[in-house]
Amino acid sequence: MQRVFNFGAGPSMMPLPVLEEIQRDLVNYKGKGLSVMEMSHRTPVYEAIIEDAEATLRRIMNIPEDYAVLFLQGGASLQFSMLAMNLAKRGQTMDYAVTGQFAKKAFEEGKRWGNAVAVTDSGADHYRYIPKIAPHQLHEDAAFLHITVNNTIFGTAYNTLPETGAIPLVGDMSSIILGKEYEVRKFGLIYAGAQKNMGPAGLTVVIVRRDLIPEEIDPIVPTMMQYKIMAKNGSMYNTPPTFPIYVAGLMYHWVEDQGGVKELERLNMKKAELLYDTIYRSEIFKAAAEPADRSPMNVTFTLRDEALTKDFLQMAEGRQMVNLKGHRVVGGCRASIYNAMPMEGVERLVECMLDFEKGKRK
Repeated sequence: MQRVFNFGAGPSMMPLPVLEEIQRDLVNYKGKGLSVMEMSHRTPVYEAIIEDAEATLRRIMNIPEDYAVLFLQGGASLQFSMLAMNLAKRGQTMDYAVTGQFAKKAFEEGKRWGNAVAVTDSGADHYRYIPKIAPHQLHEDAAFLHITVNNTIFGTAYNTLPETGAIPLVGDMSSIILGKEYEVRKFGLIYAGAQKNMGPAGLTVVIVRRDLIPEEIDPIVPTMMQYKIMAKNGSMYNTPPTFPIYVAGLMYHWVEDQGGVKELERLNMKKAELLYDTIYRSEIFKAAAEPADRSPMNVTFTLRDEALTKDFLQMAEGRQMVNLKGHRVVGGCRASIYNAMPMEGVERLVECMLDFEKGKRK
């Protein structure tokens, strides 16, 4: 069976053992005579699936019991609105670090609900770096500080988290969750779309400190967008994204089998260092992000001109490496090297880059 190396930013590459387990159980899950896609979420069989997924995620991320784990729909983009409506009163101040396109979208949604303030904004420099945040920049009455922990499009990341004191830190971890260790207690709320390191699109995971979930909430907030409703109903107030949750559970077990998040972070850093070192030594490839803030998950780089970029992407695809084209906002190239990307894939990419620089075009 021939499989390509998928460097896409999401939906992204998944581990072959997980895909093969899904394949084995697709039409007859564990001898039950039906697929997970056909199961009622109210049956004991499915309840065991979602409970195991939560328990495994708690283990591999060391999630304390005073944090709720929610399996939701709507993508990380719905959380731009949902977290503001739940963590802040209407009109309240909310601080945002605008470090990329998704961070800006979160900020814009925050402005619909309250007094959203951009305490940092690196847009004038094309989001090439992560601005430092000093405590005095934060507002004492802010409901939270929102950061995008890893910027998928621009290839930057918070390699050091800001200190926020009593102000809850909210982190969009969509493209770095399970790829790098972060202490959950540093955050009041973490959210992440699944389609990078946790499985297929359609699932969003929210990890929220229970004391931040309001019992009394503005009546304008829709029922489906209230954390308390989802927490009290075990993420099953309505039919949850059953199949993506099942796959996420398999992914969590796979992470555990690899040695946990700490071991995957070690491997991810080796992959990233190999690729970044190749770019920095090159005379035709150039890194897009500042070295101190570069992402270990999304390596963004450019070539001297668009014609060279097109030729390189064509050459890479001919060597079974796909989805290396940069986001339409920034162009160039982007190699997303999430957990499932093996070292072999990065080595093959580096070999392709070196050959291209030597003048080879096949």
